[in-house]
Amino acid sequence: MLEANLADRQVVQYVIRRFGIHAKHKLGQNFLIRPDVVAAIAEAAELGEHVPVMEIGAGIGTLTQALAETGADVTAFELDKSLERVLSHTLEHYKNIHIIYEDVLKADLKTILGDKDWRCAANLPYYITTPILLSLIQSDLPISLFVFMMQKEVADRILAKPGSKDYGALTIAVNFDCTAERVLDIPPSAFIPRPQVTSTVLKIRRRKTPAVEVKDRKLFFSLVKMGFGQRRKVFTNAMKSGGIPADWIPEILEKADIDGKRRGETFSMEEYARLADAWYDKIHE
Repeated sequence: MLEANLADRQVVQYVIRRFGIHAKHKLGQNFLIRPDVVAAIAEAAELGEHVPVMEIGAGIGTLTQALAETGADVTAFELDKSLERVLSHTLEHYKNIHIIYEDVLKADLKTILGDKDWRCAANLPYYITTPILLSLIQSDLPISLFVFMMQKEVADRILAKPGSKDYGALTIAVNFDCTAERVLDIPPSAFIPRPQVTSTVLKIRRRKTPAVEVKDRKLFFSLVKMGFGQRRKVFTNAMKSGGIPADWIPEILEKADIDGKRRGETFSMEEYARLADAWYDKIHE
């Protein structure tokens, strides 16, 4: 089926010339020219015959083709409707690809995905990586595995450890519901046009249960927001700024066995969970 590899540099250059394509910076369009990279993404997605996979951002069909070559049933979203004339040509031989020209964040994904167990793969536009990522992993959509290419800086934040400079609210938001591992880093030279930063592919697997058990998820993430919203504040002051009554704070900290003089950026998820449960108990006593 693979007549021309759409990730081959010469093929990409031909498609760009043939259709007069101009990469749209505002949509974060950068076209991959590394067959080994798209193959690694497809492999990481754990696909096979008729496994349903959703792709975000079909572009000229580079990753779409690699996903389809596994035999998976590919549903690809593409926001740029001008690429329809390109994709109808580059992917014309594939019967296992369905392309939806719509913003994935506005699509009725519950209806589209149904109740099958899906994978999701994407070369995410840098400007909207975090909104798409969090929208999907915090949803109840039936997607068990995500393989996403993103800016290395964002990937480093997701993989960061407590107390490090990259550790933050995004780290906890992703790792609360998922596990994450680095697949590979990709240099700017792997794209046309070249981005100014290195990219990273992460494999993000949804957990069967959250990483920590909490009595109230909303309270947990409220504390995380307090802890990282003003990183230089000691946590006692961050709690005050976050609206927790001053006379509650010593009791909450004591019950959670937390030193309020520490900064929130040093707390593990387990420590935030203890704080959230202590706050919950105080509210409901």
